Amino acid sequence: MINLNVIKNRKIWLFVSGLLVSLSIISLILWGLNFGIDFTGGSLLELKFNNKNISVLELKESLSDLNLNSLTIQPTEGGSVILRFKDDQPELHSQIIEKLNYLAQEKTENNEENNKLIEELRFDSVGPSIGKELKSKSFNTIFLVLIIIVLYVSLVFKKVSKPVSSWKYGIAAIIALFHDVLIVLGVFSVLGHFYNIEINTPFIAAILTVLGYSVNDTIIVFDRIRENLPRSVDNFMNTINKSINQTLTRSINTSFTTLLVLLAIIIFGGASIRDFVLALAIGIFIGTYSSIFIASPTLVWFDNLRKK
Repeated sequence: MINLNVIKNRKIWLFVSGLLVSLSIISLILWGLNFGIDFTGGSLLELKFNNKNISVLELKESLSDLNLNSLTIQPTEGGSVILRFKDDQPELHSQIIEKLNYLAQEKTENNEENNKLIEELRFDSVGPSIGKELKSKSFNTIFLVLIIIVLYVSLVFKKVSKPVSSWKYGIAAIIALFHDVLIVLGVFSVLGHFYNIEINTPFIAAILTVLGYSVNDTIIVFDRIRENLPRSVDNFMNTINKSINQTLTRSINTSFTTLLVLLAIIIFGGASIRDFVLALAIGIFIGTYSSIFIASPTLVWFDNLRKK
């Protein structure tokens, strides 16, 4: 069994977490989140030019007379291009395809058929009112999940009343979860500002998955604390440290194997799911850290406050 003195060095872990959370909050204040069309409304069109080398500038010039609102064109590693624009009129879709087909035909020396010049990979369109409603419901869902988690943890640990009340186990779990969510949001704020990575509904699904994964890890540690407390001859601090070490190997092994799979998907998977998987990987890594180094030391902090 690993024998790591987590509680004795808790000020180090809390300082590291405090620094990461502070940087995340600063990033969110300065740059915010780069919301995608799911939340802001607009259209996304991804297509691929077959055997054509067409620059972003040529694409913009070809579509200039359509006066697309806030048009951005992003080449991908797979050779396709993603067009994003705020307009959501259905007729624009066919007009864009027609103009880009014409552009591809101009670049073609032989007599290829038009339907072979461009391959449309996906097209999504969301109205602004639907986008706002979706954003509101998504964040309300996260808030509701956090409340349910507090109630659930408090109920599960209702028989644990000494030296820390059962509801404080729920608060400790929520502090760890807020820690996880803020850091993931901070990372994606930076990625959105510098690499134009967007926040869409799959990201919300990733956050909810991270919340479930993280609280599961935290409850395993808390459950071992609950088992050890009645029969332990050590004080509360040492009992918690012993419980952490008893579950440490399991937590690390579970997270490590999960991260290996997610890393493989990030490297070899498609671009459409890469941001979702990246959010999962960051969240699971931070969630494992918080369940060991944040949630349990928070219980000791509550006990010290009670003594004072």
